[in-house]
Amino acid sequence: MSRRHDPSPGDAREPFSDQGGPAGKHARTHDLRREALSNAKGPGPEGEDYSADLAPSTPADGPSGHVDESRPAADDKLLHERLDELRGDELARLSVLETGVRLEQGGIYVDLDDRQRQPFKAVGGQEAGPEHRYVAKRDTDHELWNRLVGQGREVQVERPAGTEANE
Repeated sequence: MSRRHDPSPGDAREPFSDQGGPAGKHARTHDLRREALSNAKGPGPEGEDYSADLAPSTPADGPSGHVDESRPAADDKLLHERLDELRGDELARLSVLETGVRLEQGGIYVDLDDRQRQPFKAVGGQEAGPEHRYVAKRDTDHELWNRLVGQGREVQVERPAGTEANE
């Protein structure tokens, strides 16, 4: 098979040349030093990092839950009346967060003062107020949680007051 001169960029072209390939031709037609100086390579982004405010650091072995920041639901007489479907030993296993405790961002909670007992996912900066009786899912055994909120209930994202999206 003989090779003819083919000016089209097809299979007949040579992949390498004495000119150093595409980079060599670029160097002949442009001032590379000036190009390097004119390319933007400014400093990295500056500013404050808010990640510590949104999600406080946790110990290396993972979040420990709210064991030291809660009290048993059995100590609250109002909850005995509201949660009459639960026995005394089950109320003793429920840990209600103390007022002022910061909720873990992304943690699943239920407010025992909410009549519907809809589970929600906390956002950064939320705290347990005196008007709420929050129970963390991570501090509650699986069977008790399902009895408390109902099996398979969808988790909502809790929005602080005044930030609800208009639909």
